[in-house]
Amino acid sequence: MPSPNMGPRGLVAELLLLLLLVLGAAKSGPSAPLRRYTPDWPSLDSRPLPAWFDEAKFGVFVHWGVFSVPAWGSEWFWWHWKGTKVPQYQSFMNENYPPGFSYGDFGPQFTARFFHPDSWADLFKAAGAKYVVLTTKHHEGFTNWPSPVSWNWNSQDVGPHRDLVGELEAAVRKRNIRYGLYHSLLEWFHPLYLLDKKNGFKTQHFVHAKTMPELYDLVNRYKPDLIWSDGEWDSPDTYWNSTGFLSWLYNDSPVKDTVVVNDRWGQNCSCHHGGYYNCQDKFKPETLPDHKWEMCTSIDKLSWGYRRNMVITDVADESTIISELVQTVSLGGNYLLNIGPTKDGLIVPIFQERLLAVGKWLSVSGEAIYASKPWRVQFEKNTTTVWYTSKGSAVYAIFLSWPKHGILSLKSPKSSSTTQVTMLGVQNNLKWSKDPDESLLVYLPQLPPSSLPVQFAWTLKLTGVK
Repeated sequence: MPSPNMGPRGLVAELLLLLLLVLGAAKSGPSAPLRRYTPDWPSLDSRPLPAWFDEAKFGVFVHWGVFSVPAWGSEWFWWHWKGTKVPQYQSFMNENYPPGFSYGDFGPQFTARFFHPDSWADLFKAAGAKYVVLTTKHHEGFTNWPSPVSWNWNSQDVGPHRDLVGELEAAVRKRNIRYGLYHSLLEWFHPLYLLDKKNGFKTQHFVHAKTMPELYDLVNRYKPDLIWSDGEWDSPDTYWNSTGFLSWLYNDSPVKDTVVVNDRWGQNCSCHHGGYYNCQDKFKPETLPDHKWEMCTSIDKLSWGYRRNMVITDVADESTIISELVQTVSLGGNYLLNIGPTKDGLIVPIFQERLLAVGKWLSVSGEAIYASKPWRVQFEKNTTTVWYTSKGSAVYAIFLSWPKHGILSLKSPKSSSTTQVTMLGVQNNLKWSKDPDESLLVYLPQLPPSSLPVQFAWTLKLTGVK
């Protein structure tokens, strides 16, 4: 309050000082009030995707659970055996296990005895992965952390007697890798889920007692960078209370500013609502989508979980994996590549080899992948398939097979007097010219195959082009 003895000049000076303080506070404070998201899709879908996800480009998916014990057929073993009663699965059980053996009896055999989280994290780092997504709970309901609402069907009470989610979290975070948690909303044979299903999903006993408590627990306990939701297909998002959870996640959770989610929050959501889109497993668009997306796929082409009956022809080869990675990133997506560890916690050598091959390629070509953006043209096909990415003013042309006579023709980039062309992993600039139809002709280095920086999917960096 102004002093009663203050003259007009003093009063004006004090008012000016007060005004300057107010303006200064406004300038240094937030430019706008913090946004609150309401529990509805128009509001939730308007949230900007945290930038780290688009910059990451490549992640490793890990499917691990009690299904890793029978390790036969797929991670849907229990459903195929007891749900749809597939004859091959019933025969497998009859021939290999005693009468009366239940799926629950597999639990103690899920030992994770040779699970060394630091070794896993070292492998994922060497693979070039910028994020890792672990199954915290698949459709079988077994939780890989000590869930307070999964009594005697979690990794602390049964099997490993360890917090698998927490141990891997510590290991990947030490290596500056983002940590994502896969979580299945449904559980095939949970009595409360079956009751809600019988009631046409008009009741929510399972959601209130199991699904939501576990999601809140995972977020508060592990502070994940990503929640990879699944198991949504039986019922709409209103049954799962998905929008209520997501509004809390975006407004008040400990990861509200950094967390990313996918689109599997109800049978009406895939490819329409959520954070980024998965759409369906192994989703591969033909043209550039207008929304951030992710392709999830598995090194074992027939299963996500480890299976003992996998043969070499079931395993995706190195060139296929790298081609998919390149195509996905060129079309604005992220590539999430899955492995299934054994019940003991081992990652079999063929999976290690594939991951390390990706890492070796990325160590040379990662400049064209990480934090890149789709270019105005995503691909062209003439004598060889070429995929484009961009970063700042640089354009990257990734060609999948070596052209005849070592001359690569590029139709899309328009050259200028300042155009320069290099190959990632090779020091000197490459010569180039224009042919009569204005295509850019690049004269590739004349090196023996063993001296090339990579053996497949070579990358040209173009500057001074439009």
